[in-house]
Amino acid sequence: MALAKELMGYPLTTERLSSFVSPASHFKKRTQTTQFSINPFDRRPRKTKSGVVAAISEDLIKTLRISTTTGDRKSEEEEKAAVKFKVRAVVTVRNKNKEDLKDTIAKHFDAFADKIGRNIVLELISTQLDPKTKLPKKSNAAILKDWSKKSKTKAERVHYTAEFTVDAAFGTPGAITVMNKHQKEFFLESITIEGFALGPVHFPCNSWVQSQNDHPEKRIFFTNQPYLPNETPGGLRVLREKELKYLRGDGSGVRKLSDRIYDFDIYNDLGNPDKSSELSRPKLGGREIPYPRRCRTGRQSTVTDKEAESRVEKPLPMYVPRDEQFEESKQETFAAGRLKAVLHHLIPSLKASILAEDFADFGEIDRLYKEGLLLKLGFQDDIFKKFPLPKVVVDALQESSKGLLKYDTPKILSKDKNAWLRDDEFARQAIAGINPVNIERVNTYPPVSDLDPKVYGPQHSALTDDHIISHLDGFSVQQALEENRLYMLDYHDIFLPFLDRINALDGRKAYATRTIFFLTRRGTLKPVAIELSLPYHGPKHRSKRVVTPPVDATSNWMWQLAKAHVSSNDAGVHQLVNHWLRTHACLEPFIIAAHRQLSAMHPIFKLLDPHMRYTLEINALARQSLISADGVIEGGFTAGAYGMEMSAAAYKSSWRFDKEGLPADLIRRGMAIPDETQPHGLKLLIEDYPYANDGLLLWSAIQTWVRTYVERYYPNPNLIKTDTELQSWYSETINVGHADLRDAEWWPELSTVDDLVSILTTIIWLASAQHAALNFGQYPYGGYVPNRPPLMRRLIPDESDPEYASFISDPEKYYFSSMPSLAQTSKFMAVVDTLSTHSPDEEYIGERQQPSTWTGDAEIVDAFYGFAAEIGRIEKEIEKRNSDPDRRNRCGAGVLPYELLVPSSEPGVTCRGVPNSVSI
Repeated sequence: MALAKELMGYPLTTERLSSFVSPASHFKKRTQTTQFSINPFDRRPRKTKSGVVAAISEDLIKTLRISTTTGDRKSEEEEKAAVKFKVRAVVTVRNKNKEDLKDTIAKHFDAFADKIGRNIVLELISTQLDPKTKLPKKSNAAILKDWSKKSKTKAERVHYTAEFTVDAAFGTPGAITVMNKHQKEFFLESITIEGFALGPVHFPCNSWVQSQNDHPEKRIFFTNQPYLPNETPGGLRVLREKELKYLRGDGSGVRKLSDRIYDFDIYNDLGNPDKSSELSRPKLGGREIPYPRRCRTGRQSTVTDKEAESRVEKPLPMYVPRDEQFEESKQETFAAGRLKAVLHHLIPSLKASILAEDFADFGEIDRLYKEGLLLKLGFQDDIFKKFPLPKVVVDALQESSKGLLKYDTPKILSKDKNAWLRDDEFARQAIAGINPVNIERVNTYPPVSDLDPKVYGPQHSALTDDHIISHLDGFSVQQALEENRLYMLDYHDIFLPFLDRINALDGRKAYATRTIFFLTRRGTLKPVAIELSLPYHGPKHRSKRVVTPPVDATSNWMWQLAKAHVSSNDAGVHQLVNHWLRTHACLEPFIIAAHRQLSAMHPIFKLLDPHMRYTLEINALARQSLISADGVIEGGFTAGAYGMEMSAAAYKSSWRFDKEGLPADLIRRGMAIPDETQPHGLKLLIEDYPYANDGLLLWSAIQTWVRTYVERYYPNPNLIKTDTELQSWYSETINVGHADLRDAEWWPELSTVDDLVSILTTIIWLASAQHAALNFGQYPYGGYVPNRPPLMRRLIPDESDPEYASFISDPEKYYFSSMPSLAQTSKFMAVVDTLSTHSPDEEYIGERQQPSTWTGDAEIVDAFYGFAAEIGRIEKEIEKRNSDPDRRNRCGAGVLPYELLVPSSEPGVTCRGVPNSVSI
């Protein structure tokens, strides 16, 4: 009966085919499964991909052939083409949780338009070419059903269906096109096609689909089946290149917020010379000041400087490709943080307009957390009269007594509020704090500068054996060197070239510091000397001084001020070099080039995808308000307007991609030596080095996962050499994204499996664990500003200075006059609080969207679950280490556990959690 109806013109649905289709053997799934059995880290030979799968079974074709034999026999291909059947698409669209009036109106309009034929139209494309036309086989156009009926659905995810008609010779679906004839964009999460013999076909889309009014070309989405370029099925080759060509753009024009164009540009938008000459900033990127490239926006130049790009000031959005923009929950979290920052900054600014700006004592800082920044009743009326504030701000101020504007107590104060004052805690933070990547082993004592002596004066240090010998627990200086017991934080060469300009700024004073640490027999560090350097201005000018641990009250305050200057140096290098430059800025070219050169079908793109999430958006926001002229970094850190030039100097002189992986970096700093007998091929010279101990666990897990993945797709090196997309990605990253360093000899080759594993492991390490270690402790450690003052306002006086008398008469007052002001402190605290916050949609290492369908390769899905299990084991191991009393740098009375590399976290400021990507 079903056959008769089909021959009479009735559609033969997949349900009606059941009587013709032979047993389930015809419906074997080629890749998808939910149960896995292989060891995820086994080195298995790669399975060859199966051939083309017929849309419906051969039994059906034979049945139809017998039933329709009347006269000349048709070819088998023609018979298949004559048989039409239907398959169903399940389309998942993600709604906004909150809609504004504009969204609501557009939604109603689109619901009405959908009823009259302005629909969402889909077309299914085969991996095969039509033998006659030599073009990809296509289904009929299909529309999403029930869009108008479901327009009022409040669920976060709404599922729609569509039906395609294909012929029996259609083959394997490989792509789908989507045309949005509505007025409003929508977020397409995924499409699943049901009804083919090979089983469900998955399209993980995760993309905004724009209206054809803005983007008239059809959107192209590919299945989750990975293909190397030379393995691309004939039906997908043109689409693969077409999609990449669109994403590259043509390098011209002003980008619209709805665009998906990825391109490169220099950092020429940090200043605003049209507003003020004081807000002009040098261009970063090029021969004069080398720097990584950022995402091009194409904005018009400024009037004052044709080489500078005009700015977009907040709250207006900066361009990044549409799919790089924060999703709703992330945007809400970030916006809430911005509001909190504004409110927290507003109150002390207003208070400072009436009261003195400096903190009076330590108790006043403590009250920031206990009471909040309350405006005493006597001040409120005067302030509201003096400052015409919006009602929402007034209401917020009035609510402050209820705790709205309190600061959370930073973690550094949670176990021992005075711990930060201790020398052992000052030293411990060099290996287990927010910046554990600058400490290095001392090879030569006294240390020697690498700066040009003709420009910066004598290279020798003021440090001598006499400064440290009494603090070495009976070791001679030579013995301490030979037994690897001397370590150093050396900020001399990076700060000294900028000091004259920094110290000429209003309210900024800095030294170029060196701090020497001694490794005790108990495995902890103690500071034994601090060298403070100023620019050399001739032999009669005292440019260097050394401060040693205190022996009386006066030297104690001198020592505390010296440690504060070291912490200020450390905070600046941490933020501008290790955090911003080495993770945010230097990864951006890799991400831009990946979208331009690697198809979404490319297995390496699929691997990197979760590690690129949100990075372009957070970097654009940083250019808008953090690293820009008069931005948060300039306002809050010692280097001020010269901070980004300092970052560029570090890029030129010391950044090397081949040294950015954890093992290479530890060896470069002398913190480890190669030793194949050790678990990670390294021997740490400080055995209890929490950042390195935990980091090596994560590095090893990432490396094993990457090797398993790479060996699956590249069983021989020739495949890497001939992979045009892979080579183009790496070449463009170097030659365009890092163009100013492209001639450096240290760039790794990309010819072998080991090369690719090393490059990818380094990228994933930087995006995940390295960034987490440098970012999410900013408020827990830096939220208490005396622990890590981001700037200093006074130098340390000696007996010949006019300020020495005031220092002696009231050293605490002098100390706080050297620290950031109340207004500066509040603004800094609010910003680092926002930067330390995990959003609810954070995706952590070992997690990813659609974990069982992100790739069509079941063996790789299985390996990923194995990687996730390994991450879980690492988390338990770190928790165990934090409870081990023998690990004195992470366990003990008043000692904070080291949790910055614990993989998982709840939302909020938790001082733990390793997201997949640089997302904040």
